[in-house]
Amino acid sequence: MAYTIGEVSRMAGVSARTLRHYDAIGLLKPSYVNQAGYRYYEQRQLELLQQILFYRERGFDLKRIQSIVNEQGFDVMAALQDHLVSLEAQRKRLNDLIQTVKSTILSKQGGNQMSEAEKFAALKAARLAENEKRYGAETRQKFGDAAVEGSLQKFENMPQEQYELFCSLEKQIAHKLQQAAAAGIEPKSPAAREIVLLHKKWLQIAWASYSPQAHRALALSYAADPRFLQYYDKEVDGCASLLGQAVDYWVDKL
Repeated sequence: MAYTIGEVSRMAGVSARTLRHYDAIGLLKPSYVNQAGYRYYEQRQLELLQQILFYRERGFDLKRIQSIVNEQGFDVMAALQDHLVSLEAQRKRLNDLIQTVKSTILSKQGGNQMSEAEKFAALKAARLAENEKRYGAETRQKFGDAAVEGSLQKFENMPQEQYELFCSLEKQIAHKLQQAAAAGIEPKSPAAREIVLLHKKWLQIAWASYSPQAHRALALSYAADPRFLQYYDKEVDGCASLLGQAVDYWVDKL
């Protein structure tokens, strides 16, 4: 059975303009176009549209989606399983955060006092939620769902001593970067090498699997991404750029 673009728009909850755009960029072509120029979609196109919308919901951009669905041997069932695993993991983190917020509210209202373990869990849950909101889509596109989920799971299971070390390293990196940028330190200097080493240790705590290539890719994105730029350069200009250049030079030499 074939459906018009208007019928598909109503069924899928996307605008006809969006469907025409997907056609124009080659992401979702209609099954056929009749002599009057009307687009018609059949079952195969509807299944592909479903995949596109799933990936969009997960934060993937259209270019990345196109490379996935156009890949030779693309398996719809495997893609659905991948969506399910990702969504269930996100649901678990959201449920944990909801429970933590409820416990915090109850504690503030004079109910049961939160234990130190619960307070620590609240800190981690809030940080995970904020990072997922701000950087989740980009990191999944760059490094893949498996790598991101592995890092999130590692962070969730992180003992308090390691979390405190993680936060301490974060502060050290920021402080040394500000000093170095203000002093005009060169990216190839020993002082910059020390910052890169601290940054490596920081990532090794958070990431499920560290690699110099991933470290370089992340650091080089700092100066180009307004959110990272705002974070690193909030006190002293040039910190994000210095870190990216220093990592690029030193990461293979550590």
